[in-house]
Amino acid sequence: MTTLERYARRYLEDGPNLAWLVAVNVLAMLVGVQFYVETLPEVPVYLWPLYADSPAALFLVTLSLVTLLPNLGRSLGEAPRNRALAYLHTFAFAWLVKYGVWTFVSLNLGFGAYFGPPWNPDAFWSYWFIIVTHLGFVAEAYLLPLYGATTRGALATALTALLANDALDYVLGIHPPLRYEPGVLLPTATVALSVLAVAAAARGFDRLPRSGS
Repeated sequence: MTTLERYARRYLEDGPNLAWLVAVNVLAMLVGVQFYVETLPEVPVYLWPLYADSPAALFLVTLSLVTLLPNLGRSLGEAPRNRALAYLHTFAFAWLVKYGVWTFVSLNLGFGAYFGPPWNPDAFWSYWFIIVTHLGFVAEAYLLPLYGATTRGALATALTALLANDALDYVLGIHPPLRYEPGVLLPTATVALSVLAVAAAARGFDRLPRSGS
């Protein structure tokens, strides 16, 4: 058993620890929503899930973790697997990986507008805190393949949804607030990250058998 799997079992198979992890994700989601509050009125309500990228990722992983509640007291290998759950876990993984890395990339492409010493209050919250917490998205994503599976349909749908999100961001201009103009490099990196996130999901998850239910 790997170190990751050992720690994962500690949090995902135990009721109080799983509840703590879910609560942390919910709190982080609410904190993330605050980043978008001022600009949300400018975006149609039906597009909010695609506009507020990081809160959406945290919402999806929270739903994914909640599916483990009926499995408490049993090993992760006994967690339920079906096609609906495969879609949920795949979307959660892809959103976490993409927007965890995207945040690191976007802040560093606009390095001068965000970076500063950690003791500078603006730089602490606008650069260091955001970078560290969003890289944590990637680490959390890799908990999901320990109990979930994916399908070709789930992977294809996740890629389609991420690319549609990219088009919304950079064709229609409804991207998360930035302190600089995205230019060409950030949209290009964003599309590449969509592909990378789904490729990571394809590599990380077991495949659900065609006859799985």
